[in-house]
Amino acid sequence: MLPDNLLDRINELARKKKSEGLTDSELKEQKKLREEYIKLFRNQVEEQLATIKVVDEEGTDVTPDKLKELKAKKNKK
Repeated sequence: MLPDNLLDRINELARKKKSEGLTDSELKEQKKLREEYIKLFRNQVEEQLATIKVVDEEGTDVTPDKLKELKAKKNKK
């Protein structure tokens, strides 16, 4: 789950940027927060993908090798 305070701060900076502009330190903070958000979001997607199994109409496992590797990597942790 993505932290609410992270999204709140990102949105707050975005509103301020539109209305009055941001200082250099706020621009750096905004960039850092966005990078952190993207990292967390990607991790969530990877976690979700690691639980998926693809099966064709005949019941044969046709999960792509890349997804199988991701599952194996997640299971080792």
